[in-house]
Amino acid sequence: MRIIDLSTAVDASGWEPDPLKHEIMSPAEGGRHMAAAMASAFGIEFDPAELPDGELLSLDTLTLTSHTGTHVDAPSHYGTKAAYGVPRHIDQMPLDWFVGAGVRLDVSDAPVGTVGADRLEHAFTEIGYRPGPGDIVLLRTGADRHAGKPEFFTDFTGLDGPATELLLDLGVRVIGTDAFSLDAPFGHMISTYRRTGDKSVLWPAHFTGRRREYCQIERLANLDALPAPTGFTVVCLPVKIAGAGAGWTRAAALLQDA
Repeated sequence: MRIIDLSTAVDASGWEPDPLKHEIMSPAEGGRHMAAAMASAFGIEFDPAELPDGELLSLDTLTLTSHTGTHVDAPSHYGTKAAYGVPRHIDQMPLDWFVGAGVRLDVSDAPVGTVGADRLEHAFTEIGYRPGPGDIVLLRTGADRHAGKPEFFTDFTGLDGPATELLLDLGVRVIGTDAFSLDAPFGHMISTYRRTGDKSVLWPAHFTGRRREYCQIERLANLDALPAPTGFTVVCLPVKIAGAGAGWTRAAALLQDA
């Protein structure tokens, strides 16, 4: 079996609108930290100098949002109310949603903004396959080439409302993208709304989740490394964060050797 990593790293050296903080405690510092914690919490005295080279274990502390790096959005991310009932948090979602046949749709030729249902229908024809129930659809926009840069948050293509509805009508419950968002960039949506007065252009993909339950995978990578648009399994199990609207995932594609 071959495994292709479809995830971007949680990297404090990259540019993020919500800054990421990554503090690293060295193994020597970890030894002193452990000794102090054991003494204060359990009354156990221990001299870390007795450890080999005075070292125990390193410890990483990160401050970040649940939408940093590759992550899965839960229905509760889209709003507090839904037409179908109470939106579920990420820890409440069934795991079988996040292991399924993958379908890559290439929309990398689209400009900044959104693609509609007609463009997806064209993509189905291009690959000779129409997604079905349980399939995990991955949109290759090419935006991952900007990961770690400000352009990653401004230069990409998303889905409009009808395109999102089309995938859900086909039975798809998880839609992924290599872009920052499944919707168009913020600036594009706001400028379009101000020009047209049409509120339907504001976060249509996300707000579809207020009517119909589904999940998004955002900030994927390496979709161009998949050898074909179908014939692989996607695994994108989200981290189980109680009451959260999203959870990080190490998304990957599994391919059987020929």
